[in-house]
Amino acid sequence: MNTQACFSSDYAAARARFMRQSTAAGGRLGQYDNPARGPRGEALSTDTAWFGAADASRVLVLVSATHGVEGFCGSGAQIDWVTQGGPAALPDDTAALIVHAINPFGFAWLRRTTETGVDLNRNCIRFDGALPDNAGYAELASAFVPPSLDDATLAAADQRLRAFKERHGQFAYDVARSAGQYTHVDGLFYGGTGPTWSLMTMAAIANDYALARRSGVALIDYHSGLGPHGYGEPIVGHRPGTSGQARCRAWYGESLSEPLLGTSSSVPIDGLTQYAWERLIGSERLTFIALEYGTFAPDIGTAALRADHWLHAQGGVDWASDRTQAIKRVLRRFYDPGTQDWQESVLLRSRQIQAQALAGLRRSDP
Repeated sequence: MNTQACFSSDYAAARARFMRQSTAAGGRLGQYDNPARGPRGEALSTDTAWFGAADASRVLVLVSATHGVEGFCGSGAQIDWVTQGGPAALPDDTAALIVHAINPFGFAWLRRTTETGVDLNRNCIRFDGALPDNAGYAELASAFVPPSLDDATLAAADQRLRAFKERHGQFAYDVARSAGQYTHVDGLFYGGTGPTWSLMTMAAIANDYALARRSGVALIDYHSGLGPHGYGEPIVGHRPGTSGQARCRAWYGESLSEPLLGTSSSVPIDGLTQYAWERLIGSERLTFIALEYGTFAPDIGTAALRADHWLHAQGGVDWASDRTQAIKRVLRRFYDPGTQDWQESVLLRSRQIQAQALAGLRRSDP
């Protein structure tokens, strides 16, 4: 297992490798240009590769970098599928669509968020009514992202977080922290007030590849940063009682987790991309999972996110500064440990889940 052939040093290297390997494997490339620029002035885009017949009735879709910096994991898994014979092994009447870096800004800048500071995985609500409320986050906003990173300020902020957990419990704290909030623009897990470029690009991709006209679409959305180190948790992308939930259970077995039933390392979340993909493709066609790879303890991630959000809230980030690089180095390590054993775990689990998805598509009636 050659991890060095799959995992990349930065967004630009990952993009170049994806395009090169996809072309060599016979993929038909597409490109969706992002309006922002990378930290070195580089162009940003979401790139796609289609493998198989254009009119295939079933499609395997692999998506990376919904949470920008988590793209190292997803890109490596996508490139592994391309280079390890995935295109040649596609079953009859089945195609594959690889969506590389749906949030290219976050990938390039080592952020979870998009170019507008929005968490794409909290942005997929309809925005035609009242925005979801998160009173816990509102109470703790200045503790999650304090005005300064000096020792005294951080200690006081951490004490507030501990006190909240003692009063309300771990689950209430997890909901306050990560369920999504729509009030603090510079805060953690901000869902925005309208569709982001990435959300609109998802719609364009679904339309350009006619996903709503296929008989079955199996979508795997790659994530990292939650759960036991190196374990890939398949998280169901459908509500209880739906046909999508039933297919996920049949395809992925006992390891499948369900936030809405309390069996996942993730809490229930508003605005997930799974709901947008379902609206775009159709609930009877789509079978969606998020494949979440664990890294380190959540408190380490909170501290890394806190520093990154504080940094960007100051405006005019100097990419070359020692302060910026120190903050980015810690954040990247949380979402991309970069060790060979962790990368091997990513690829092994990815291959298993991809095989289960393809087997499930074959069993599904057109």
